[in-house]
Order: sequence, then C-alpha cells, then structure tokens
Amino acid sequence: MSNDPNIDAIRSDFIEKTGLISQSEGLPRIAGRIFGMLIFDGQAVAFADLATKLEVSRASVSSSIRLLEERGLIKRMTKSGDRQDYFRLATDPYATMLQGLQKRTQANRDEIAETIQSLPANSEAADRLNEYAKFHESKSAAIIVALETIRAAAPTSSEPQNAVLKEHQND
Repeated sequence: MSNDPNIDAIRSDFIEKTGLISQSEGLPRIAGRIFGMLIFDGQAVAFADLATKLEVSRASVSSSIRLLEERGLIKRMTKSGDRQDYFRLATDPYATMLQGLQKRTQANRDEIAETIQSLPANSEAADRLNEYAKFHESKSAAIIVALETIRAAAPTSSEPQNAVLKEHQND
C-alpha cells in the first residue's frame, strides 16, 4: 500500500470492482479480487499476504489461486530460501482471457451447428438457429480483432521485476 490515503482508497475500490466483474463472469469474487490486487500492485505477493491483505480465508485464496492458475492468468513463483509460494500476473493475461473466450465461443457455435444439422430440412427453427450461429461467428471475429490489438500493443518484455523470484514449474 502507498502512503497516500487517496491511492489506498482507489486501490481498494479497484480490487472490489475487479471481484464483482469476475463474479459477473462466473468466477468466484475472491479470484477476481486476487487478480485485481495483482494488477494494481504489479508485484508478486506471498500466499499468506493475499489472505491477510484481502481479509479472506486461506482456503478461499487456495481455491481461487488454483482457478486463476488453471486459466493461465497468474503464475506461482518461489523465492530462494523461502518456503512460501508467491503469485504474480502471468505473461499476457488479457490475451489468455480472450483466447479462453474464443474457445468457448467456438464451442457454442459448434453446438448450435450440430443442432442445425439435426433439424429436418423444412424446420421453422432453422432460420432462428442460423441467426444465433451468425451471432457467435460475429463474436468470434470480434474476439480475434481484440486479440490482435492486444498483441500488437504488448510490451516487448513483461518479465517479473524481482529477479530473486523464480517461476514454479508444475511438471
């Protein structure tokens, strides 16, 4: 946290808003709060500090961390001589989010196409389902444009600032 109470209030508000955004997208609110904290602070945070700073249980942090790691949004780090795990934003987390959305959109489109294929040739529902499939196709195209925009604007290096931390390999 900073020495500026105004910045601290803005930080807290951002973390809460990110939790609500994540919750509206089907993720646990605590996962969003963790993500928001890592975005705002821009540094690796120890597991215990996440629970303390966010005033939530270690179990909630653990399940949220696991979900964020599975989605490729955060990375587990270690510090030499320290048994505690640290977490930071993954490289290109926003591109990763868009790629996940793209996969889900394509899966939805494929499910709709399968339904259309199973309809009788003169089905009244075919036109409506085709419009729904076109919606998903348009959404897919927009996601591709957004992904290209993010990648074009990405900095050349987003390695962690603290060279003492090393990425944990899950082999």
